[in-house]
Amino acid sequence: MSDTAPGTPNALRRVIAPLALAQFICSFAGSNMNVMINDISEDLDTTVQGVQVAITVFLLVMAALMIPGGKLTDRYGRKRCLLVGLVVYGVGALLSAAAPGLGVLILGNSILEGVGTALLIPPVYILTTLLFTDLTSRAKAFGTIMALGGIGAAAGPLIGGLITSAISWRAAFVFQALVIAVIILLSRRIEDPLPPDPTRPFDTVGTVLSAVGLVLVVTGILAADDNIWLMLALLVLGALFLAGFFYWVRARERAGKEALLSTSLFRSRTSDLGLVTQNTQWLLLMGVSFTVASYLQVVRGYDAIQTGVIFTAATLGILATSLAAERLARRYAQRTLILAGFAGTIAGILVLILIVGGSPSPRAFAPGLLLIGLGLGLMLTPSVNIVQSSFPEEQQGEISGLSRSISNLGSSLGTAVAGTILVAGLTSHAYAAAMITLAAVGLVGLAAAALLPPAPTTATPDRYAGPTRTPGH
Repeated sequence: MSDTAPGTPNALRRVIAPLALAQFICSFAGSNMNVMINDISEDLDTTVQGVQVAITVFLLVMAALMIPGGKLTDRYGRKRCLLVGLVVYGVGALLSAAAPGLGVLILGNSILEGVGTALLIPPVYILTTLLFTDLTSRAKAFGTIMALGGIGAAAGPLIGGLITSAISWRAAFVFQALVIAVIILLSRRIEDPLPPDPTRPFDTVGTVLSAVGLVLVVTGILAADDNIWLMLALLVLGALFLAGFFYWVRARERAGKEALLSTSLFRSRTSDLGLVTQNTQWLLLMGVSFTVASYLQVVRGYDAIQTGVIFTAATLGILATSLAAERLARRYAQRTLILAGFAGTIAGILVLILIVGGSPSPRAFAPGLLLIGLGLGLMLTPSVNIVQSSFPEEQQGEISGLSRSISNLGSSLGTAVAGTILVAGLTSHAYAAAMITLAAVGLVGLAAAALLPPAPTTATPDRYAGPTRTPGH
């Protein structure tokens, strides 16, 4: 039996460990800078908005390149793309640690780490889906990976705050590089279950159209606080590029050529709704993280370590429910878990709005953040499992890239929307406005989850049966 055969102890140790760590460090990178806002802006002589741009561009590069990254795994192999992505990410982390100014920080953190993440994350989900073929073991594997991802995002402020306070913000990037080195060592014995296909075509035009469209849309949101007409122009232009992308995809498919993204990926109602819930979940996670961290540092004057400690409640919540993913998947339908997750997250946001405004104590943040962590941890795994399990092996590269792109687009939108509201005026009122906006977005996710078709639990192992198959059906 292969060392990476599904369900064996070796599989858990040699496959899940590096893949879960890879998701952890990428999620960590998206949130740990939130507690370094003051330190970085002072050290690099920039502004809060400048740091927000660096954070958002990192998330945006991931979203824009995740679909092409998923397609490249078919051509060059999943393990090779994973290792190349890790190396590019590590170089970016080291460059960020030595950055003399905001420009170099954006090059290292936003560009190189973003590109590296877009290369390494799709293989994480493809390998997990291919190696763990029944829904129960896959739920456990995804539970571990999403737990580490959620913890990375939620604990990013705490770990980043500890490192920043004890050493400096630059040491946080050295920490990332060290974790990357560990992942590379652990990844050496991962086996790629499918051979690469060097003859597989790559849709360069589709890549450019989709990437430019996504960049313009998020840039438009960032421009809202500077110029409303510029915002509208960028949003319209971005929409035109994305419309051109879908027109190009359909034209290539009609001509019998392989496109960057197959339109068949959008023919599964369950998967489409699952993608909406994924996007909304990460928008809420990153939006809340950026909003609360900015408010604590700029309005209340807390330092990096104090800000990070306050986020411990969210970290514990995500840890508790994410690690229980396998057990919960056996007892409850995935739709039920996602609905409960959104309900808990929205309740947590409302608690943050109601309690925090009337109390100067940092402990006032704990109940709301704990509810948000519990809710997010509850639904991250079933949302991924629903989408990944809706497609056969030959489409795992495409759907993994699309799934991660949608999630990272949610992360960048969360930071952009919350940041735009806050930068317009960092006050208690701006904090409340940002949180109310996030609660409204949570209602959209809740509605999408309610539309998911009911399905049984994953207690009975099941396998793929076609591109429109949904878990449990």
